[in-house]
Amino acid sequence: MSGVPLALYVHVPWCVRKCPYCDFNSHGVGRGASLPEAAYLDALISDLEADLGHADGRELISIFIGGGTPSLMSGDFYRRLLTAVASRLPFADDIEITLEANPGTLERGRFAAYRSAGINRLSLGVQSFHSEQLAALGRIHSGDDALAAFREAREAGFDNVNLDLMHGLPGQTPELALADLDRALELAPEHLSWYQLTLEPNTEFHTHPPSLPAEETLWDIQDLGHERLQAAGFERYEISAYARPRRRARHNLNYWSFGDYLGIGAGAHGKLSRPGERGLTIERRWKTRQPDAYLRRTNDPRGFVAGARGVDEEALVLEFAMNALRLVDGVPMSVWEAHTGRPLSQLGDRLAEAREKGLVVQDGTRLQASPQGLLFLNDLLVLLDDA
Repeated sequence: MSGVPLALYVHVPWCVRKCPYCDFNSHGVGRGASLPEAAYLDALISDLEADLGHADGRELISIFIGGGTPSLMSGDFYRRLLTAVASRLPFADDIEITLEANPGTLERGRFAAYRSAGINRLSLGVQSFHSEQLAALGRIHSGDDALAAFREAREAGFDNVNLDLMHGLPGQTPELALADLDRALELAPEHLSWYQLTLEPNTEFHTHPPSLPAEETLWDIQDLGHERLQAAGFERYEISAYARPRRRARHNLNYWSFGDYLGIGAGAHGKLSRPGERGLTIERRWKTRQPDAYLRRTNDPRGFVAGARGVDEEALVLEFAMNALRLVDGVPMSVWEAHTGRPLSQLGDRLAEAREKGLVVQDGTRLQASPQGLLFLNDLLVLLDDA
């Protein structure tokens, strides 16, 4: 729809080994497994072609390739994929194209092939540089592997690299968490995603919870880490995202500001906007989840879509708030009203209660979570949902 930015998410569902904390659609195949690159590429292109009508002539502002472990696929796979996408959808001149990569799955020279294919941003799943924490998380790489992967990324010409780091890990002290941050800062990445380990449903950690740091320790880690990142010149622009100036993740910003995105690949999700009587109507769609079943859909007249749902008017307020209020800068009132079909004034007493509790800041032009509200975002969302 004209006026709403459009991005593309590509899902690669395979990984070497399923991590015990991971609730994404990922399927362990073991080391050295042969993946069906050609068949999966054909399926992705067919999937994209079926979704082209939803682009409404818009250009792509970003592409994000996630997983699973996308770095299991070859550089040639991504060269052919991006060539196919570019022949079907226009790219913004400054398009951001991100690939997630795990340090333990990389062959020497693969980063150079990714860069040559057109990928211009890497997100490295480091999580920690300490062997004990990596083992507890079920990761297959070492801290040295992570350092080597970052160096190779730089040698390959990547000047926009994100490092994913977790905190609140089993057995982690504030000193160990800050040591991870310091090691990451020594590498001077452009972006850091620094987030607390959570025990998600349908994961091994949820079924068999590890012993995590006490709540007081978790608060200490968060406060000290935030100070360390700010002192190093990183700007916090979302609950768990920190960036150098002009290096915010464009793809994630599109999610959080309620832009549209097509989703292709096994289990990929998409979001589409349509004009309605009271603003935009939203549809969320998802694709066939199991990789083998997804591949069988390539020539199936039913297509790849496994399901879709419209977001009703009441749920829309909460969904928009869940995304937009993650941003430190919040959201302009005009944007809130355009997406939800409701003026902020209709939130009435609940919004007043949130202000009284110090969870929101409102200056007449925008709504944003206060520093306290960012820490207790779930409490803020409950207030707005009840409005």
